[in-house]
This record gives sequence, C-alpha cells and structure tokens, in this order.
Amino acid sequence: MLQNSYIDESLYEFLPIGALAIFLGAAVMVANGSERAKRAGWIIPATFSLLFLAWSLFTLAKEGLAGVWVEHTRNAWGNQIWFDLLLALGIGWALLLPRGRAVGMRPWPWLALLLATGSVGLLAMLARCLFLEERIAEQTRRQ
Repeated sequence: MLQNSYIDESLYEFLPIGALAIFLGAAVMVANGSERAKRAGWIIPATFSLLFLAWSLFTLAKEGLAGVWVEHTRNAWGNQIWFDLLLALGIGWALLLPRGRAVGMRPWPWLALLLATGSVGLLAMLARCLFLEERIAEQTRRQ
C-alpha cells in the first residue's frame, strides 16, 4: 500500500467539491446543447473514465481491495452509497444498452466491466458507444 505522503489528507475534503464543480459544468454544457460538448463527443466520457480509473487505481494501491466492501458495509451511509451506486449503474445500463446494441456492441463484456469497475466501465461504454455512433454517422454522410 502507498504511504499517506502521496496525497495531502486535507485534499479529501476538497476533492468532492471539485468533482461536483466539474460535474455541474459538464451537466450544464450538455443541457444547453453546447457545440463544444457535441464536438468533444466520445472524448469527454473517455477522459472521465481514464481519470476516474487512475484515481481508483491510486485508491486501491493506497487502501487495498478489501476497503471497497468494508466501506459499503460499515454503516447505514455505506449501505446507502452502495444502493445509490447500483441504482445509478442500473439506470445508466438500461438507457445505454439499446444504443450500444444499435451500433453493434456486445452487452456481456460491457456488463462485466461495469460490475467490476462501476462508473469507470459505464463511462468507457458510453465513450465507445458515442465513438461508434459518430463513426457510423460519418460513414453515412460520405455515402
């Protein structure tokens, strides 16, 4: 496991606020139909997936794999966060699956990735789906 010196512990109070700010900025861009967001397409979820994967790997190296389950079974809040994660993943899966199938994505490998990595896998699936939709749209325009 990594030593605590790799990250200043006070950042743990700031990081959720920073993440909320990034989420709100991206959500507003998408809600407003921003041209910038449309042009970025699959790159935004791919970037978020990679950044969150890096954070997850850092956390696993620092805290160990056992912490994942410990945090979700520690108390009522841990259970609530686990339930919230499962519900959010279920909603994302249900909404994204038809689009993925429409562009030829096989669901089972993506479901396995989603179950193993949570939002990292869901963001990767979204990025792949948007990439394939963009590629199909480009091929259609060329014909």
